Amino acid sequence: MLSWEYPPRIVGGIARHVEELSEALVAQGHEIHVITANHPNTLEHETVNGVHIHRVKSLDFDTPDFLTWVLQLNLGMITYALEQHRATPFDVVHAHDWLVAHAGVSLKKGLGVPLLATIHATEVGRNKGLLTSEMSKYINQMEWFLGFEAWRVIVCSQYMDREIKHAFHVPADKIDVIPNGIKLSKFDANRMSPEDAKQFRRHLATDDQKIVFFVGRMVHEKGAQILLEAVPGVLAAVPDARFVVVGKGGFLSDLRRRAHELGVSPYVNFTGFVSDEDLLRILQVIDVAVVPSLYEPFGIVALEGMATGKPTVVADAGGLPEVVEHTKSGITTYSGNKDSLSWGILEALKNKEYGRVLGTNARKRVEEVFNWNVIATATGKVYDRIVKENAPEAQKEAKTKVGKK
Repeated sequence: MLSWEYPPRIVGGIARHVEELSEALVAQGHEIHVITANHPNTLEHETVNGVHIHRVKSLDFDTPDFLTWVLQLNLGMITYALEQHRATPFDVVHAHDWLVAHAGVSLKKGLGVPLLATIHATEVGRNKGLLTSEMSKYINQMEWFLGFEAWRVIVCSQYMDREIKHAFHVPADKIDVIPNGIKLSKFDANRMSPEDAKQFRRHLATDDQKIVFFVGRMVHEKGAQILLEAVPGVLAAVPDARFVVVGKGGFLSDLRRRAHELGVSPYVNFTGFVSDEDLLRILQVIDVAVVPSLYEPFGIVALEGMATGKPTVVADAGGLPEVVEHTKSGITTYSGNKDSLSWGILEALKNKEYGRVLGTNARKRVEEVFNWNVIATATGKVYDRIVKENAPEAQKEAKTKVGKK
């Protein structure tokens, strides 16, 4: 596995995805080596829950800009992978997103090992089809490059399947749709007692107030601004609603200012960053989870609310409607529409029994569809297919068929 982030280095959703997928694959008998970026106060090599982790420390020099850092990271990944390959030859190189494209393709061509790519999101999708900066254009090229060079490409939703076909012209028979997942055990293991939960909740709201919850990076595409616009409509019907907004990012100051302009600052708690432990505690005491994204290839944050059995209201952006079944395991609303979002939140808040049923169904859906054992099995089948198709006898047969044509 090649990934630019891996816990405790967490930038976005890729870190948790690679970690939990790797651990599930190890549990099924695969040997997994993750090569990733350096991170302070971590070991260069360690094995955690059966996963061999290699952090690129020996080539971690100061760089003038982010792109130079990415290219340096790729050189380091190649070095570490070559060392490991000499000790235990790889069968597959699995690259996650454009930031590791150069390393993945170099290892494929240098070692003759097939390359599998997981494309988690696209630059063209994040920017609504507009690639206005030189950096965006470069990222788009690298995403195409990774998809072109990969033996197969995994995406997390039917939405992403359509997106990479359109954006990169990836052939349909080269794509595998395998959803993201979530580790249910971490939610169950950290469950508070009723009394502890009650005391913790009082840090966020009074006992009679309802908590509407958002978590995500403070960037435009995550849609926290749509939630703020929806707050007055919710308060008009449920005056005791309170809104907890978790996350950090450059958009946070704009959101605080907009909350003040709307006159809803007293009802909105911008927490900034919170630890994983506190996030799990917050999820236990909320009344509704909200995911109002404008662009969302999948939506792991929706799974977090669903995993705790909470009614989850999402926008119909990207892959979210594939995660949440409208009126069955959650509520979907029109993306970018504050009135629709207000309606969805109120549907869950005003009918307690309906909210309970939605939460129960959501938890069951996570258990059956979005659990890592199922996802690892599907991923393992892709590995098996790639290894089989890359075998010398299979390659010889394929060349013979081409010659006959």
